[in-house]
Amino acid sequence: MIRFGIMSAPPSAREVPGGGYRFLPGIAPFSSGAVASSGYQVVHATLRALLPWRDGFTLIDRHLHAEGRPRAALCAIELRSRAPFSFEGFDAFNAGYRALLTDWKRLVDGENPIARTNVAPVVGAPTEPSLYGFGYTIPGGTPRPTFIVAGAGEMRERGVGVEGIVRHGETSAAAMREKAAHVMAIMQARLHGLGVAWSDVTAIDIYTAKPIAPFLANTVLVPAGPSAIHGVRWFPSRPPIVGLEYEMDLCGVSRELLV
Repeated sequence: MIRFGIMSAPPSAREVPGGGYRFLPGIAPFSSGAVASSGYQVVHATLRALLPWRDGFTLIDRHLHAEGRPRAALCAIELRSRAPFSFEGFDAFNAGYRALLTDWKRLVDGENPIARTNVAPVVGAPTEPSLYGFGYTIPGGTPRPTFIVAGAGEMRERGVGVEGIVRHGETSAAAMREKAAHVMAIMQARLHGLGVAWSDVTAIDIYTAKPIAPFLANTVLVPAGPSAIHGVRWFPSRPPIVGLEYEMDLCGVSRELLV
């Protein structure tokens, strides 16, 4: 059964053969993040309209081919779902998702190198899990590192169900502040594992259906340091598993596309 949590010591980033990026190992459905290798950069693409996720992978395949890039260049996926899954339902979805990546031969020694965020919008949710965006590499280095950090919710410990959720069942301002602080620590650990810093971040994404004003400044923007100048992108959404209330992801890119 898949569980989330912060690792005590982030593993070292690993190179993806032919991909132009390194990934921070995570869990079976996704990695914790991806950073461009020397001589490459990560491009972030957002879809104009959602596509069922399998159709979305067909679009990605066409896009990579048009860009002259191999499937190995795919480094991140963003999904939107109808509603949060149960733990068991999320496991079932992830099994099919990983099977597709296996068919694409995208696993690296059995590890999934592709970062992922999967949330359920409060308004405009699709009827089935759908592709919202993706990241991939192209040749051409940049002065600063480019990367995508996978989404993470307020799960303290893997393998224990709702007992591992920070302040489970609570949504007071104090509880949300504690949840956000926990997720910020995960983001910090992943940045460190990728060899990048808050000063390299160009977008901070927050996913929650709860108000963010009570904790945004002191819990997110102040610790984010220089990247706070970009503000945040708030997506009124629920994390992918029932019981979670807050999720974040990050990216640092020089090129954004709408496809």
